[in-house]
Amino acid sequence: MLYRAFDAQSDLAAQTRAWGRLVHDAVSPWTAAGYREPLNWWSAGARMMMRAGLTFARPAYGIDSVTVGNREVPVTEESAFATPFGTLLRFKKDIDTVQPRVLVVAPLSGHFATLLRGTVRTLLPDHDVYITDWHNARDVPLSAGPFGFDDYVDHLVQFLGVIGEGAHLVAVCQPAVQALAAAAVMAHSKDVAHPRSMTLMAGPVDCRISPTSVNHLATSKPIEWFEKNLIATVPDRHKGAGRRVYPGFMQVSAFVSMNAKRHMQGHADLFWHLANGETEKAQQIEGFYDEYFAVLDLASEFYIETVKTVFQDYTLAKNELTYRGNPIDMGAIRRTALMTVEGERDDICAVGQTMAAHDLCTSLPHHMKSHHLQAGVGHYGVFSGRKWENQTYPLVRNFIQSHN
Repeated sequence: MLYRAFDAQSDLAAQTRAWGRLVHDAVSPWTAAGYREPLNWWSAGARMMMRAGLTFARPAYGIDSVTVGNREVPVTEESAFATPFGTLLRFKKDIDTVQPRVLVVAPLSGHFATLLRGTVRTLLPDHDVYITDWHNARDVPLSAGPFGFDDYVDHLVQFLGVIGEGAHLVAVCQPAVQALAAAAVMAHSKDVAHPRSMTLMAGPVDCRISPTSVNHLATSKPIEWFEKNLIATVPDRHKGAGRRVYPGFMQVSAFVSMNAKRHMQGHADLFWHLANGETEKAQQIEGFYDEYFAVLDLASEFYIETVKTVFQDYTLAKNELTYRGNPIDMGAIRRTALMTVEGERDDICAVGQTMAAHDLCTSLPHHMKSHHLQAGVGHYGVFSGRKWENQTYPLVRNFIQSHN
């Protein structure tokens, strides 16, 4: 019933967008001719109507070219490997230079991997970049089977195998946990494709350290409550009909509620930028919310297992994680260098939670470990924005290069 109600709401939002388009097209010729108030207010209001609702379509990465050295080179997206649940996507560049191969591990937390386009764009000039381009679970047929915590780890192991020996991991946010698990699994099996380094950025390795509101929410209810109240069945109108999912619209709603005033102000600012003809400022806000309100559903197995394993039982933090029923020891990681990055003002993954990975990787010598605390940034500033580009990224680049 929850998902069907959302679909009904989505249908209403589609009608709102259609009416907004109608009003905007009617008013635009007059505003273009120089007629201002109140027509510019009508035009701005119509544009806001055209933005009603969420979308389940993956936005484009939009990375067509990048500057390498002193020349601009084209970038093409290439599927290197795919499963029903995710694609190993390569951003291929037409250059002769051999660059370090980097797998960017994107979170499965309600948004598409395109949320990391800024991270990818920054990495591209110096690296051969791949990303875990996760698929929307509501579009995956039931015949593809379940997708749980271990399946995520499986995908990382498979993807690294396809990329080949000598690759590096850069895991952003939630998958820092699975990246550590994959490195340990490959260390146990002596897999030659084990990553040479892994950079964990703002990830919940040990949520017992300085718990945030997100951590408190996860521990405030028993796991049965999450299963009963947050899991829905995909309706018949979608390809994944019958699949149990944690809907992306619920995750985004939770994120918005955490900073409701900021998002309300953002939309108020957008209205006035549109009304005042401040196109560039309006486009910046629109671009952010185009990405923020593009959502994907998570397979229920992955969501429930992650909440229980990472946020309630602290299995990784206690070094008690299992994979396919067998214990895996983080101390088995001996040949994968480790860097952790945290944000001083991160209110989602607090300072210390990611750095805890160093205590787990007991077999790594000091020269194979590095940590960086980025001053003045929140969660998203760890992997996007000017401070990421100008202060954090050079350290990440040098770390990868030194272990390449």
